[in-house]
Amino acid sequence: MDELLERILSISDINEIIDYVSNGLKKPVILESDHFFLLAYNSYYVDHFDLANQRTIFSKKCPLNIFEKFVETGIIDSLKTTEKPFRINEMSDIGLNKRVVVSAKYMDTIMGYIWVQEIDAELTNEEMDFLYKVSFHVGKIIHKKNKIKQQKAEKIENFFRRAITNSIKNEKELRWEAAQLDIVLPSIFNIMVVNAIEAEEELVEELKETIRSYLNLKDNTSHVLINQTNIVIIVGCYSLKYSPVATSLQIIENLLTNFDEKRYSNIYIGVGNEYRQISSLHHSYDEALEVVTIAEEIGTQENVPYEYDKMGIFRYLDVIKEKNKKNNYQNKNLQILQTKDRESQTELVKTLEYYLVNNCKLKPTAEQMFIHLNTLNYRMKQITELTSIDFSDFNQKCQLYLDLMLTKKL
Repeated sequence: MDELLERILSISDINEIIDYVSNGLKKPVILESDHFFLLAYNSYYVDHFDLANQRTIFSKKCPLNIFEKFVETGIIDSLKTTEKPFRINEMSDIGLNKRVVVSAKYMDTIMGYIWVQEIDAELTNEEMDFLYKVSFHVGKIIHKKNKIKQQKAEKIENFFRRAITNSIKNEKELRWEAAQLDIVLPSIFNIMVVNAIEAEEELVEELKETIRSYLNLKDNTSHVLINQTNIVIIVGCYSLKYSPVATSLQIIENLLTNFDEKRYSNIYIGVGNEYRQISSLHHSYDEALEVVTIAEEIGTQENVPYEYDKMGIFRYLDVIKEKNKKNNYQNKNLQILQTKDRESQTELVKTLEYYLVNNCKLKPTAEQMFIHLNTLNYRMKQITELTSIDFSDFNQKCQLYLDLMLTKKL
């Protein structure tokens, strides 16, 4: 085995190393990353791979039920604490034959795992020792690959950061630099910004991973990066048939599904318009930031559109606020309702807002507020009795809604 080991130690290609190990031991071999993603595999015959191996190869990562079984039986803990190769017994319930596994380390850090399925005869002591020595070389190679991958990822992230901040203004220059980094540029794209300035670091990391998982970043037209306190998502499509904005809204829906309302309260999201020229990335970024800024100033994204294209009057709140301040203007009807809410612990101002947002329609308002229709009717009766609001007057309703939004401004 010494000659084979010497040959392997001179190789820097992971796939070639695993081929040599598999052929030398005459057994199926699988190499996984430290996060159990498939890196390489080899066997004399494909049908020598057991069901667990086949599922790993098919999905490109360790299937969840197998991982959970490894956690339950203490195998994951053993992988982290056992230095030498160790044997795992057959587990027929998950389609796993007997095998030997060893952690591939670099500088005491686990970089991956080498799995050798034992067909017929078990590995000899000599073969176990050979596998142990090979593991350090494999760990070193994985480390080098990860470092190169990380360096490239940092260059790509820096490219997009410069593009969204308008540091590179020339379309030709942008496309040339993208080509040097092997970046596949989209035919159409937009920017989505998730601002989590007051969120815990753990939640920010969780947000990034959820977004990356949804986008499945094997699609090179989509990228996630951090710019100051913002998670910036460049959402691109190869074809003009598809809409990056639609994808952005699907990401938002996915985030809302994965995070409860309490944890989500400090997160603001903006979606910029679609563009075709990469030099226009900064326009979409600025638009998304404007949505985030408005939602942050109001203190909530409730009833505030995510899309810049649908912001409407929200874009002019700052101007209107200044005019109101200059004229010392206050909406008397709102003041009456605010006083009533303070004195009686009612929710008349909130009810009014939802009623206006739903175009003065009772049923959708009640549904959005999760209250009975009779409760809503009673509240609306209170509002009309206390104020001089005429809900048939379009201009008055517009003014009322603007004034409502301005009461939320910080």
